[in-house]
Amino acid sequence: MAAELLKPADAAQYEAFVKDHPNGSFMQSVQWGDVKSNWARELVVSRSPEGKLRGAMMVLIRRIPVIGRSLLYAPHGPVCNFADRETMRELLVDGIDLLKQKYRATKFTCDPLILEDDEEGIRALTELGYDFTPGAADFKTMQIRVNYMLHIEGKTAEEVFAGFTSKCRYNVRLAGRHGVRCEIAGEEGLDEFYRLMQVTGKRDDFTIRSKEYFRQMLRAYGENARLYLCYYEDKAISGALTVQYAGRTHYVYGASDNEYRNVMPNYLMQWEMIQWAIEGGSRWYDFGFIPCYTDENSHYYGLYRFKRSFGGEVVAYAGDFNRVLAPGAQRLVDFALSTLRHLQSLKHKLHHA
Repeated sequence: MAAELLKPADAAQYEAFVKDHPNGSFMQSVQWGDVKSNWARELVVSRSPEGKLRGAMMVLIRRIPVIGRSLLYAPHGPVCNFADRETMRELLVDGIDLLKQKYRATKFTCDPLILEDDEEGIRALTELGYDFTPGAADFKTMQIRVNYMLHIEGKTAEEVFAGFTSKCRYNVRLAGRHGVRCEIAGEEGLDEFYRLMQVTGKRDDFTIRSKEYFRQMLRAYGENARLYLCYYEDKAISGALTVQYAGRTHYVYGASDNEYRNVMPNYLMQWEMIQWAIEGGSRWYDFGFIPCYTDENSHYYGLYRFKRSFGGEVVAYAGDFNRVLAPGAQRLVDFALSTLRHLQSLKHKLHHA
């Protein structure tokens, strides 16, 4: 069988496959394509001889209008059995060749959910001509490749709670004793959440998404997305946007005020989100990235220490796999994007000055 580009009308079969696959990711869902509305998208699939889907991949297309070229990216894709070489070839070689011609693409990047110690999975991509740098440093990959995750499959809420450190359990209860309440909000909570994101972005020096972006996430995932807000004395002091998909509940975005940290709202909020994961039948609760988690002097080490108190484990993925499709044109694209990043960084610094 050859790789196939699905028509939009056939997206439902793609979605059904990805959502039920153990290597599925919310970033490979059709809904994620709706969130990334400033990118074009294509659905690439591989079928068995009987016509059933055996592999799928959503590819985002970023057009570079000045030079008439494009970049291709499959966030946490492809979705398939990574040991199935035939399916991998159809998706990552044949499928990408189709998109290269259609969009005049110069480079393709993917970061599938292949663990960093999965030598067979890594070899499957490198033998297909993909460049790979083992142990890529934090912030050098498209997605930070090290997450902290809690395995909850087959466990009750009481069993999961008992696995937290004693200090973590104390802080969850302390928030309740202080009168902190954690609520599920709809779009009406976005103003407060965005205010908290602005505070967090300024405190930790990063550029935040727009309020409309968060609105798109809530609308795209519907009942599979939740916005949580923690209140203390009727003031929103922390919040999180969480997505439940393909057997995982993902803590995607979080924010907190500079005040009232002593009432421990984030411990209570994480516990509420973990309970939703248990209720939804998730296998894993994903706390998200933990950059620089081995460096106790890092600004981010406290983030790792906080997440570690919930009794999970470090999960490290292999990282980015790249295939340059048009070397000469890619050098021109690299120059253009480098200039753009420099201008964006300058704008960010001026904004905070």
